[in-house]
Amino acid sequence: MKREYDFTRAKRGPVVAAPKGKTRVTIRLDNDILDSFRKLVDESGGGNYQTLINDALREHLARLREPLESTIRRVIREELRRTG
Repeated sequence: MKREYDFTRAKRGPVVAAPKGKTRVTIRLDNDILDSFRKLVDESGGGNYQTLINDALREHLARLREPLESTIRRVIREELRRTG
């Protein structure tokens, strides 16, 4: 290692820029939630647990916007598939 380094042209900020459409955030998740998503990734043979969390949040938001009638119909269809 050098005794001194020249930082006159250095830039502050992340080493790797976030891709377009993505924002880096710091959140606190319960350990059991994080463990569950990591386990899902391991069981599927690889991937990214952060992508799974993103997909779960997106699905949750879509269901919040779903009209009540559509929700009832979806639930009935799911239950009929289970029993049929």
